[in-house]
Amino acid sequence: MPTYLIGVTFAAGAEEVPMDQWRPEEIQAHLDYYAALDAELRRTGELVGGSILTGPDLAKIVTVDPDDPDRAPVVSDGPFAEFKEWLAGFQLVEVDSEERAVEIAALVSAVPGRGGRPTAQPIQLRRVMDDTPGDVTGMEAYLRTADGPAHDSADDSADDSAEG
Repeated sequence: MPTYLIGVTFAAGAEEVPMDQWRPEEIQAHLDYYAALDAELRRTGELVGGSILTGPDLAKIVTVDPDDPDRAPVVSDGPFAEFKEWLAGFQLVEVDSEERAVEIAALVSAVPGRGGRPTAQPIQLRRVMDDTPGDVTGMEAYLRTADGPAHDSADDSADDSAEG
């Protein structure tokens, strides 16, 4: 079964008021919704894992020196991207189909905000690659299709004929 990453960012969606300005019962309803969804996905065996992440103000960017990779890495404080683009949390789900992954992502987007209204946050949905490319051919297929080495070879021949 395919595995998908469901990523929640700090993007506001339909709810423009920051959570620190919500009433306590609105925050609790938000947390309770996530807890119930988590419990249901565990019950069905679809939840592989997930977590909420610390804020981007606590993030670190780690970079190796390309001219001396054995040297200690450079560690910088983040964030450097817009706050709303940072990953706030994630779930890994193993499901029967992409359609089911979309259903779960929609449930995450429907988490209640102020007044019980769905936040309608944009949710990132990305399939986890079945296999890591182990050779040049596999990496080329991944780079062409973003589907990874499991990409159908019939599509490769269609690409070749379109070029010719």
